[in-house]
Amino acid sequence: MEYTYTDISKMIDHSLLQPKTPQADLDTGIQLAVAYDVASVCIMPYYLKRCAELMADSTVKPSTVIGFPHGGHTTAIKAKEAEQAIADGCEELDMVVNISQVLSGQWDYVTADIKAVIDVAHAAGQKVKVIFENCYLSDDQKIRLCEICSELKADWVKTSTGYGTSGATMEDLALMRKHSADHVEVKAAGGVREFDKLLEVRALGVSRVGASATKTILDACREKLGLDPVDIADAGPVSGY
Repeated sequence: MEYTYTDISKMIDHSLLQPKTPQADLDTGIQLAVAYDVASVCIMPYYLKRCAELMADSTVKPSTVIGFPHGGHTTAIKAKEAEQAIADGCEELDMVVNISQVLSGQWDYVTADIKAVIDVAHAAGQKVKVIFENCYLSDDQKIRLCEICSELKADWVKTSTGYGTSGATMEDLALMRKHSADHVEVKAAGGVREFDKLLEVRALGVSRVGASATKTILDACREKLGLDPVDIADAGPVSGY
């Protein structure tokens, strides 16, 4: 399969969601993401506005999480989180479904919960990735969520938060691609840490990967393509640095 560096780098949402990450390391992570020209930086909500400012002159999109990581926020709070995120410069919102209500079979609640965030985002011209947390769900529940997200015109369905008992599996990714409408893309999160693995999920139809191993993945890609290594210090200015 042929690909360019940009084909691969623009699959990666660089994850900066660990709660123990100090501000200086968030700044370093943002700089790395810009240097490697990834798709987005998915960052803790409190630092989103600063992230958007730092990346203003790049092609990397600011993104953040909604109802994270357990999905149990009220629908009203999720909608308010979405409004705040967009006000802070967010272009892609990764929201967690209400896992408890999925497991309870309360599909009307689940649908309304997802719709509330999609409505806010789409009204502002931004996009939503809906996180299922597949490690807790049956295949039938995953399929129903794919159907709901297709009906609501979600932009992506996403496997996991990275904070459950497991991340993306090949079986789940194939299932999600099969049962989602063509207009819904698939994002793998948790467990894609190597370039070869990224190529494997790409072959299944995955268009985005949430990763903290961005440097490892993209250094291997550049080596494979015969490109020079990225020197983060010399990669060009980032607003605010």
